[in-house]
Amino acid sequence: MRLLMLSGDRQVVLGQKGPFHSMQAEFSRHFERIDVLVPRPDGPAKVLSIHERVHLHPATCGRAGMYGWLTRRGIELVREHGHALVVSHDYGWFYNGIAAGRIRAATGVPFVSEIHHVPGHPRAADLRERFDKQVARAYIRHWARARACAIRVVNAREMPPLLERWGVPRAQIAVLPSLYIDLATFRAPARAVAPRQDVVFVGRMVANKGLDRIVDALALLKSRGLPHRALFVGKGPLLGATKERAARRGLGDVRFIEWVETPADLADVYRHSRVAVCASTCEGGPRVTVEAMACGVPVVSTPVGVMPELLEDGRAGRLADFDVGSLADALGDVLADDERRGALGAEAARRAQRFEYHAMLANYAEGLKRLAAQAAAAPAGAARA
Repeated sequence: MRLLMLSGDRQVVLGQKGPFHSMQAEFSRHFERIDVLVPRPDGPAKVLSIHERVHLHPATCGRAGMYGWLTRRGIELVREHGHALVVSHDYGWFYNGIAAGRIRAATGVPFVSEIHHVPGHPRAADLRERFDKQVARAYIRHWARARACAIRVVNAREMPPLLERWGVPRAQIAVLPSLYIDLATFRAPARAVAPRQDVVFVGRMVANKGLDRIVDALALLKSRGLPHRALFVGKGPLLGATKERAARRGLGDVRFIEWVETPADLADVYRHSRVAVCASTCEGGPRVTVEAMACGVPVVSTPVGVMPELLEDGRAGRLADFDVGSLADALGDVLADDERRGALGAEAARRAQRFEYHAMLANYAEGLKRLAAQAAAAPAGAARA
């Protein structure tokens, strides 16, 4: 089977071997050929082939021309290579999904719209996220549900009910998790290690991550005489503001690192932390929480993405609401008792095992094959699986 993907991930064409590169390494074992259309890099827009069967085609235009370029190039590739399915990674202004619908109309090849999360759901961080949620609603209601053979989501509790409220039939929603972890790297230590920080945050320094609430919750822990040493790992537009907020709150035990060199280094950061925190207002996974869990670290998280079903409040960590007090209470509960924290971490590591890299990506690939087969067997002109 041959696959055409419309993706916003340009890490690989920029020379970065991140999660998308790893995913394609596994997908190359399941598909005869994969063509991936990606945004324009900073340098020359040359086709890049990796893992023998995967071919990345960078755009030759900027964002304003993406819809037209994706449509034209996608149709050319389908006619040249005979793909059985188009997979569109949909977010933002949804030009990937709109182009995928046009490719389907021109070639008859079905497309799957992939929506990992919707900005502003379950909680909006700002006015921009409220606006983005309405854009997503319009795309799903007025474009994707009438043209996609399926809308693929990555969690079972959060996204399907939202899509159904927006008019998508349950049979058209495909739950295909793809949160994959290298368990050879992200694993619990063989013996106990001395913590370097009580709380660790890993991720982009952007509005939906709840960075202000994390800092304020740490200040509240400090006022209660509870452990509050923290490490923030990441960079982004709110890095400076987060540092300033920590200083204003008198948090002298908070450190910031913008980047760690390797996944092994990141795993070491997790292992030397008492608890990992996620205070996001919207997420698909999130990956960093499962990496921490695989390292035997309990997680405190808001109820976003897969976290409610994964943590089961009190089993592998704690769920917190979207306010400072709730976040501080959950962190304090985990940090107050080392014996209980160890038990939560052990259960977290056990639960993370189901996200093993090869198994999760094999399930994802086979799920796409099933969707392609269902679409091929559907009556002519039918859009839904």
